[in-house]
Amino acid sequence: MRFWSSTRQTASDIDADVEEFPAQNALVPADSVPGRSLVIVIAIMTFLAALAANVAILVADASVEWRGDIAREATVQVRPGPGRDIEADVAAAAEAMRRTPGVREARIYAQSESAALLTPWLGEGLDLSELPTPRMIVLKLESESRADFERLRMELERVVPNAVLDDHHVFIERLGDMARAAVAAAALIFILILAAMAVAVASATRAAVATNREIVEVLHMVGAADAFIAREFQRRFMALGFRGALIGGGGAIAFFLLAQFLAQRWRATGGGEQMEAMFGDFSLSPSGIVVILLLAGGVAALTGYLSQFIVLRHLRHLG
Repeated sequence: MRFWSSTRQTASDIDADVEEFPAQNALVPADSVPGRSLVIVIAIMTFLAALAANVAILVADASVEWRGDIAREATVQVRPGPGRDIEADVAAAAEAMRRTPGVREARIYAQSESAALLTPWLGEGLDLSELPTPRMIVLKLESESRADFERLRMELERVVPNAVLDDHHVFIERLGDMARAAVAAAALIFILILAAMAVAVASATRAAVATNREIVEVLHMVGAADAFIAREFQRRFMALGFRGALIGGGGAIAFFLLAQFLAQRWRATGGGEQMEAMFGDFSLSPSGIVVILLLAGGVAALTGYLSQFIVLRHLRHLG
């Protein structure tokens, strides 16, 4: 009876005794094969999640830049008509556009430049002088003041009735839809990666509870507070999650720095110019670094919360 009464300590006494244990006697070992495996899984998932998040940021920023560049330009097509001098019409249309407020420059495309634009569709060696191909004028618009396209169209119709103004609004809308779809796809991938990470953490927590089942049940039976047992699991798993998140986040930062270096090396090539036009120079913006740091902290917090939730649920089933 004396032995049994000595073991019936209060919950606070048990908590204090266990908290004084050395690290190697912790309830959940910090350095074990399952723990190292969980760190690797979290590092990989964090790396992929950081890639998905920053690719979404790159596409969104590039889309804003694309639409801004396109919105600062407009084109005028002067179509040949019966009894009209196409060269005179082109010169008159360009002069009318230059006089209109909001237009900074009106550049006339030469016949050879117009032919070069049609070469990918019509092939080379075609004599375009035999075809009624329109002539093009590219307008550079003022960035400070928005051009009045209705006024431009009215002025153009007054001077050259066979000319058409295109403000590229349809293309800008389609470009915005494409960018939003790409960002939504990246966000969905990001959510799926976090869900897979949560499943991995939950499985690892259940395995840790099963491995230490006797210890957990004995502590519960002798009066250790459920909050203490869950807190022990939470502290260990949060440390594992933070370690894996730092490794994965650091790998993502290194990946973008390497991609930026390679993009600068390839910038002089045709493929490099296209990649830079699509995604920029792959530089990791301050917002991207903040996203990675927040992701690392969120992964650590998620890992700790899931482990605590699962352990408390297991203890409630013990009664």
